[in-house]
Amino acid sequence: MPIYLPPISRRRFLSRALAAAGGLTVGADIFAAPREPDARSWALLSDLHLAADTNLVSRGVNMTGHFKQVAAELLKLPEMPSVMITGDCAYNSGELADYALVGDLLKPVRKGGMPVHLALGNHDHREHFWEAFKEEKAASRPVEDRQTALLQAPNVNWFILDSLETTLSSPGLLGDKQLHWLAKALDEHPKTPAIIVIHHNPGLNGGNLGLKDTLPLFEIIRPRNQVKAYIYGHTHAWKVEADTSGIHLINLPPVSYVFRQGEPSGWVHAILEEGGMRLELRCVDPTHEAHGEKFKLAWRA
Repeated sequence: MPIYLPPISRRRFLSRALAAAGGLTVGADIFAAPREPDARSWALLSDLHLAADTNLVSRGVNMTGHFKQVAAELLKLPEMPSVMITGDCAYNSGELADYALVGDLLKPVRKGGMPVHLALGNHDHREHFWEAFKEEKAASRPVEDRQTALLQAPNVNWFILDSLETTLSSPGLLGDKQLHWLAKALDEHPKTPAIIVIHHNPGLNGGNLGLKDTLPLFEIIRPRNQVKAYIYGHTHAWKVEADTSGIHLINLPPVSYVFRQGEPSGWVHAILEEGGMRLELRCVDPTHEAHGEKFKLAWRA
């Protein structure tokens, strides 16, 4: 896996802190193990747009404030999730200072015991991202120049793909190498339900702002019945629908700001079940009419 942010155990965190403080003596109970993540529980986040300037406001929203609110809610969940972030982690052009803040704001979540998995979007910068998280960067990657991963979880495989073509250019592209890897990896796991995670929306209805190689992608995933869902962000909108083949298309809301007035900001809590998945929208504004909206999705046969 190219970059994965593991939970920060209290033992690891406090050991580092004590070393920096000169090795102060503490009781053994302070190293108590945190809760373990629930394998069924996933927090799906997209479009954080975090800026090094924590006071920055864009489209009427302080992005740091929104993310801190979401992080606090994650830490209160009775079933601890793993966290999946589908890209546009950085505010605009993926500066190193932006990623430093991303790392800092994720620390409470990780110290709470949650693993974090990251994809890239068109407002990210791949090399800056890798430099910022170089301690977590693996020696090898499935597709050498992409933030691509196969995450094997109980009862489901997550395929995290990299659709960043050019920073600050809206359309996305997977490219032939990544598509070839995806087809091969899916064929190696034909019996396990697969969920595809890409920042960009599928461009099935025309337009030039989504995934440019949507049709080659769907030529791969439609006939492979183990593919059950495609999760994406990019549009800053919340929508759940299905492809004609039965693949669920899940458009995550932004944690940050919306493009159209009235759309919700927030995140989605996903619970994996035998034969499907339950989704619940969690809005930053709990008075929003869509807050708590639920979907129960059944996997295609």
